[in-house]
Amino acid sequence: MDFTLRTYELLLDTLIEAKYDFQTFSDFLTKPRKRSVILRHDVDLRPSFSLRFAEMQAKRNIKGVYYFRTVPESWNEEIILKIHALGHEIGYHYECLTLQKGNHAKAIQQFEKDLNQFRNIVPVKTICMHGSPMSKYDSKDLWISHNYKDFGVIGEPYFDIDFNKVYYLTDTGRTWKNKKISVRDRVNTKYDFNIQSSHQIVNALKDGILPDQLMFNFHPQRWTDNPFIWTKEFVLQNIKNQVKRIIVKPYSFIN
Repeated sequence: MDFTLRTYELLLDTLIEAKYDFQTFSDFLTKPRKRSVILRHDVDLRPSFSLRFAEMQAKRNIKGVYYFRTVPESWNEEIILKIHALGHEIGYHYECLTLQKGNHAKAIQQFEKDLNQFRNIVPVKTICMHGSPMSKYDSKDLWISHNYKDFGVIGEPYFDIDFNKVYYLTDTGRTWKNKKISVRDRVNTKYDFNIQSSHQIVNALKDGILPDQLMFNFHPQRWTDNPFIWTKEFVLQNIKNQVKRIIVKPYSFIN
């Protein structure tokens, strides 16, 4: 079975065996290592599941970056502090333009307010867009009229990584093969390894065919050993994916 904690641990251990250095996103931006992997986590729901991921990584002395939203289903100050205390990076998973229905003036005000809310408890150097696939507004478009670096932010993955050098793998839609269902979690890249499962990633790592620099994007709420939650997530995500297949349109990539 895929998307279980046991599978996730296997993936971590295989990355370690493959001699990748684990870097947070901010560390990678300031001093990228030749053979490195960024473990990115979008905390959309169930923040306690992200804490489990953070604890599994800490036991292996590796670090990742966790992007929290400021909506009730994601924001949990106690868990944010616990993940930060384990040595992981905390970032802001912004969706301001979506929430403000395309109003740039209101969106940038919310962005600054939310960013300060984070920085009142932990340092935040990087941000990452929340896709909001059912909305017609793309929150990355906020940076057409503004510059996140004016707020002391050093990076945003969709703008500050060359994905022709860094191979990007995302579990969006609860699958690794998600081009037809991913509305906004898409990048322009030369790589295409036709990977469909976590076990294929493990095999590719063992075979040494993946590039030296990787970024994973995990949604921890999808990963569980609980049969009931696993089945519920499987069924609901398949329904969502059918809807997303309808709304996916040709996308203008940003590098």
